[in-house]
Amino acid sequence: MMPGMLSGSATLAGKLLETPDIQARLKKIKLLALDVDGVMTDGRVFWLEGHGWTRHFHVKDGYGLKLLMKAGIQIAVISGGDSKDVRERMGFLKIPFVFLGDEDKIKAFDKIIAATGLAAEEMAFMGDDLFDMPVLERVGFSATVPHAVEQVKSVCHYVTETHGGWGAVREIVDAIRKAQGL
Repeated sequence: MMPGMLSGSATLAGKLLETPDIQARLKKIKLLALDVDGVMTDGRVFWLEGHGWTRHFHVKDGYGLKLLMKAGIQIAVISGGDSKDVRERMGFLKIPFVFLGDEDKIKAFDKIIAATGLAAEEMAFMGDDLFDMPVLERVGFSATVPHAVEQVKSVCHYVTETHGGWGAVREIVDAIRKAQGL
């Protein structure tokens, strides 16, 4: 079984996305912000001689982000790390708001609010570790991945069926699109 697939709990998680509370939250979303390591990737980094440290990103996540942007939903990335491969991937996807290299993610979140004029309840955020919690606790919809730390799971509205780096972002993208009829 691929890491992106969970057996048994998948239908329960999917049903949670259909609850009136979650649907109401998803309908308000005008911006999806994402952590990178553990959410857009599986959290592993590896060394490529001549290139440096790199990660795996899933094509389905990238295409989903393109679909959201085409529909008018803005995308942001907020990561505590900063690396060439992440910058290149975000550039390739044409992500308009990219904040890298600061574990105080509230600073980036507040800059996004100032730049867009959006309210926190009009934003969704996906994160998986402790320094993501301040943003997860402020947004209108928060999600994490199955391998997130327990403290993060306890503050999120939803835990994806799919693991980070294996389509978890696309799962949330598709939920937003479905809720908004996009």
